[in-house]
Amino acid sequence: MIEKLLGDDVRSSGRYLAEIIYGANDGIVTTFAVVAGVAGAALNPSIVVILGVANLLADGFSMGMSNYLSRRSEMDYQAAVNDGARIDSDGGKSPASTAFVTFLAFVVAGWTPLLPYLFGIDPLFPFSIAVTGIAFFVVGASRSFVTDRRWYINGAEMFLVGMAAATVAYVVGTLLSGFA
Repeated sequence: MIEKLLGDDVRSSGRYLAEIIYGANDGIVTTFAVVAGVAGAALNPSIVVILGVANLLADGFSMGMSNYLSRRSEMDYQAAVNDGARIDSDGGKSPASTAFVTFLAFVVAGWTPLLPYLFGIDPLFPFSIAVTGIAFFVVGASRSFVTDRRWYINGAEMFLVGMAAATVAYVVGTLLSGFA
C-alpha cells in the first residue's frame, strides 16, 4: 500500500528522508513538550496520555497538511513562472506523498515520550526523559544521511535542542501549576 501511494522505489531511493527526519523530530519535540509541561505542573499522569495523544494526532495531521499545502504552492508557483509548465525540482514527490510521509514519521516517532505512561513504567517522567533523549539523539544522528556533518554532532545537536524545548515546557508547567 505504501509503495502504491509513494511509488515503487520508495524504500530504495531515500527521496523522503528529509520528510521522515523533519516529521520525526517535530513529533518527538511537541509530544515531549506536552509530557514535560504536565509533569512540571504535577498533574495526574492520565492527563499526559490524553493531551499527548490528542497533540500527537492533531499536530501530526496539521504538519502533514502544511507540508501538502507548501509542496502544492511550490508546484503552482513553478508552473506560474514557467508559462504553465510544471518543472519538477523535488524528484517527482507529490504533495500527497510528502504529506503522508511527514504525518507517518511524526506519529510513529511522537509516541516515544508517551510510552512510559501508556505502559505504566515507573518512574514515569524520568523514564520518559530517558527514552525521549535516546530518540532525539537517534533521529538527530540520522540527519547525517542528508548532511555532511558527523552523526554524533547531529545527534547531540538535536538532543540539546529537544531537551531545551522540553525544559521550557517543564518550567512553564511549573510556573502555571497553581492554576490546576
